[in-house]
Amino acid sequence: MRVLLAIDESQYSEQAERAVLTQLRREGTQVRVLNVIEPISSYVSADLFPHLVAHTAQIEEDRHKQAKELVARSAGRLRKAGFKATEVVEDGDPKTKIVEYAANWPADLVVLGSHGLKGIDRLVMGSVSAAVSNHVKCSVEIVRSPDAAKPSPSAAKQTSRQKRPAR
Repeated sequence: MRVLLAIDESQYSEQAERAVLTQLRREGTQVRVLNVIEPISSYVSADLFPHLVAHTAQIEEDRHKQAKELVARSAGRLRKAGFKATEVVEDGDPKTKIVEYAANWPADLVVLGSHGLKGIDRLVMGSVSAAVSNHVKCSVEIVRSPDAAKPSPSAAKQTSRQKRPAR
């Protein structure tokens, strides 16, 4: 079986890796650990004004180094556990690259973590896991954090206000 483990530097990706380690059989399973780096060309400052990044090349080089270290650590843990694991770093939109990589490799299963974004955050940031599950041809396992099920502090305040009895 070919498993594409799509990761970033989040705790949700750690949980996705843990799911592979605990749920899949090692024999005959190849795991390809993929990290996709979104290119940067500007950033928005506190005054909400976009600024061009003068040292983009150095920043991108540092990001690639960090991404290679990230996938190497993950693949190393998988190999230590008995999986056949390789690592890949790609540039581009994570949603698009994961879907393309899953099709071209080809993967039998894609495993990725869910950040649990809701509401406006999900609308603005988008959901990589939703896009991947809607567009890949193979099976997808989205590993959700127990924390993702908990309401955000602002949502919890709103809920507690709504539950108060009328005076």
